[in-house]
Amino acid sequence: MSVRQVLTALVTGAALAVPAAAHAAPADRPGVPPQRTHFDLQAHRGGIGMTTEETLAGFAKAMRLGVTTLELDTQVTRDEKVVVTHDRQVSAQKCRDTAPVRPGDPAYPYVGKYVKDLTLAQIRTMDCGYQQLPGFPEQEQVAGARMAELRDVLDLVKRYRARGITLNIETKVEAGAPEQTAPRELFVRRVFEEIRRSGIERQVTIQSFDWGALRVMHRLAPRWPLVALTNYDFLQVGRPGASPWLGGLDVDDFGGDFVRAADAIPGVTTLSPNYGFPQNGTIADPAFRFYPDRKMISDAHARGLRVVPWTCDDMPTVAALMDLGVDGVITDYPNRVRQLMAERGMRLPKAYRAR
Repeated sequence: MSVRQVLTALVTGAALAVPAAAHAAPADRPGVPPQRTHFDLQAHRGGIGMTTEETLAGFAKAMRLGVTTLELDTQVTRDEKVVVTHDRQVSAQKCRDTAPVRPGDPAYPYVGKYVKDLTLAQIRTMDCGYQQLPGFPEQEQVAGARMAELRDVLDLVKRYRARGITLNIETKVEAGAPEQTAPRELFVRRVFEEIRRSGIERQVTIQSFDWGALRVMHRLAPRWPLVALTNYDFLQVGRPGASPWLGGLDVDDFGGDFVRAADAIPGVTTLSPNYGFPQNGTIADPAFRFYPDRKMISDAHARGLRVVPWTCDDMPTVAALMDLGVDGVITDYPNRVRQLMAERGMRLPKAYRAR
């Protein structure tokens, strides 16, 4: 048994030894202060359902609400700046051009270009809060929002003195089309440098669908916890050769088993699969099935790995995931999941205020 498995067994045993009544009081009840919980409430892109995605205003709102983790994405620009955005290609649904960074700039208009081909100055001209994102009617629109740098988000957490907050930072290397994002080694190195500069690396986990990027990060920062993201298709079970997403591994060498394959990547502490099929389905759908089922969760826990699926917004489905034993959930609506946690008598993550 590895050291990681021993430590996990000890922690799990201690948690099971606590009487259920000790966890029964909702944290919002008078006399029961909010505190860290074993259930990881992750605000997806800062909580898209609440605020324009991946904005400083959105991350700040999530901290004031009280979440365990801020989940966010990164890309690297042509001048090697790390920006916080989900999209490798600037989306017209989220950003609009205002003016070129200088008259006659041949790269203008910038919307529709790959982030890797634009400088930070070019990117910062775009209004990425010009409309409420379709499909999120409760979303607070942050008009005029500019794409943030990773250092901005790290500094925001420091300003809030949110020492209990984790930042789950995705290196969005596009392993299936590597020409569309910055080169893997450069991408990972620049994310590593920004995190190390911040001085709060102990609050960071690194996630990626590209397990090759996880390998690179482990070489740079062998103590940083890594998160193996996947959807089933990326594993390429039963297909000849290794999937480009798995960092040189062929999942068929592991019997097609996501848990066993991910555990072979050094530094991985958490598995983050999509929560079910169809990908945006719910337990109300007759054909729906969970991807992280009881066996996956049990096998992961036996190896000392946590399971935090993405991105679930239906509360009955989140409740069912909790009952299956997942260790957390990534959600666009952390406010709704927090309320569900309170209703189920779970301790709630601490809410922070700016200092």
